[in-house]
Amino acid sequence: MWMLLGAMGLSALMGPSEARAVPAETPSLQATASAATGPLPSPTGPVVLSIGGALRLTNKDGLAQFDMAMLERLPQTSFQTQTPWYGQPRKFTGPLLRDVLNAVGANGTAIEARALNDYRVTIPVVDTQRYDVIVARLMDDKPMPLRDKGPLFIIYPFDRHAELRSSLYYGRSAWQLKRLDLR
Repeated sequence: MWMLLGAMGLSALMGPSEARAVPAETPSLQATASAATGPLPSPTGPVVLSIGGALRLTNKDGLAQFDMAMLERLPQTSFQTQTPWYGQPRKFTGPLLRDVLNAVGANGTAIEARALNDYRVTIPVVDTQRYDVIVARLMDDKPMPLRDKGPLFIIYPFDRHAELRSSLYYGRSAWQLKRLDLR
């Protein structure tokens, strides 16, 4: 079983007075889990992502709900990659999936990702540690509309690792993401 809760992810969501300090030299994400207490800040805009299941920090009825501004406040990662869905490489930007999980104090070994059309896929947590999987909120520096796989898209850095260019990992890239459940 794993546990995630990074000081960077929590600090980015909470103001300085709300976040608890975690020593910078802490090498393991597991070691930081006991440092956080208290609720996750509440979204002020429309909820774009709900996280349920095995997590420690929630903000509504046992869920961690995020609006786009909360996701924007997490550290952002960008990369350009070729995908099977677009004819040319596209630039994707958003928080690392592991940072999103850190922010909610996630527990478990698997993540069930669910899309707006009820597409469901299981993502092993080890993927979030091995690869820089992101919850993309921008494509080519612009918000992704619903008709173009948005507003959120789990995307792997396909061009950085040859093993990711397979139907297994393409299938784990859930677009129109609405929910994550930790098991």
